[in-house]
Amino acid sequence: MKLVTQVLLTLAATISVAGTAGAAQSHPQSKFGRLDHVFLIMMENQTNTDIVGNPNAPFINQYAQQVNQATDYFAVGHPSAPNYLEIVGGSNFGLTSDYWPVWINGFGCVDNEPSSGCAHAFTPISVSGLDNPVVATAGTAKDCNGQITLGGNPPVTNNCALRDYPAAPFTPESMADQLVARGKTWKTYQESLPNIVPGVFGVNFSDGEFTNLSPASVFYVNGPSPTAATNIQKLYAVKHNPFAYFENIEAGSNPGLSLDQVVDFDGPNGLWADLANEEEMPNFSFIVPNQCHDMHGFVSGGTTICATGGPAAVNLAIQQGDAEVSKLVNGIKATKAWRHGRNAIVIVWDENDYSNAANRVVFLVETNYAANGAVSSVPYDHFSLLRTLEAGFGLPCLNHACDDTSLVMNDVFTGLP
Repeated sequence: MKLVTQVLLTLAATISVAGTAGAAQSHPQSKFGRLDHVFLIMMENQTNTDIVGNPNAPFINQYAQQVNQATDYFAVGHPSAPNYLEIVGGSNFGLTSDYWPVWINGFGCVDNEPSSGCAHAFTPISVSGLDNPVVATAGTAKDCNGQITLGGNPPVTNNCALRDYPAAPFTPESMADQLVARGKTWKTYQESLPNIVPGVFGVNFSDGEFTNLSPASVFYVNGPSPTAATNIQKLYAVKHNPFAYFENIEAGSNPGLSLDQVVDFDGPNGLWADLANEEEMPNFSFIVPNQCHDMHGFVSGGTTICATGGPAAVNLAIQQGDAEVSKLVNGIKATKAWRHGRNAIVIVWDENDYSNAANRVVFLVETNYAANGAVSSVPYDHFSLLRTLEAGFGLPCLNHACDDTSLVMNDVFTGLP
């Protein structure tokens, strides 16, 4: 009986790690060695063909010729928030759209965009469960773990993802948990992060540019309540901050796994300050420009402050994003933190623009420990990225990063084709 019980427990553990696509090694192995620092820059909503060869992105196109790139890299469905979770946790954790998290400790959900996030507020991730399935090719506009614009056209192959991902059991952790367990550090740098206290109350109520004290011209009130329904410009969006969706980080009982690790670009603990002080730079930096600088180009609420649609607006958004990438890359490479140790800069887009096109995005890597200039045509996706980072930091795999289809991106991180 004891033997049967042990066999069943072992089998259950194997299934929980493997998911449905088959298990690879639980501790990913790299051919590029360890990583000391990774600077991961997240951009938004552009297909690779929107960027490659586009004169509105001169820095990125020049940079791509100098560094390593994966030309067949895919997002995992739509919309933004699930993709961000898949990069840092290997699962969408059951989140189907860009819904805002419920804040624990009685804060609930603060909605400054009526009929948006709080209508479907997402319970913070704390227990195991099943994630949402993702199909490679949409059959309806509600596929891709959310939605896609088909426009009456025949579905384009891989307009959702690289491959089908049936629903699978997930471990309720992110890469942050893994890093802290190994004595390593992390931060997410969120440009224009709200700075009111307590911070969770302002996550979608104010940011570094506008608050409820701003002139009426930059926001409007929808409904009788001047606080709950005030629609203010949101340069920062919580849907681009995946760590905020985890209960332990919201609760913050461990300072290393708390909102203390969620900071702005500016300020005494922000990105630029940390880059100026090598000792302050975490092992893993998740860097997210605001919605006017990440090529998203759409900011909800009030008077328009950056691109919202049309060819001219899209070109402007790409120009602004290109300038931001240039500023970030050059800023990182000018620091001691970049020159010391074995480090990598990664630039990736979360998804394409919802159009009926393959969900293939630009993926670039520069390392300071090997030759650069490799071009890989191996099919990869966000789960491959997570597995690769885990291999570089000596961490076990998480969720779909354990699938046997989630390959370590050795060619891109070694600079060898």
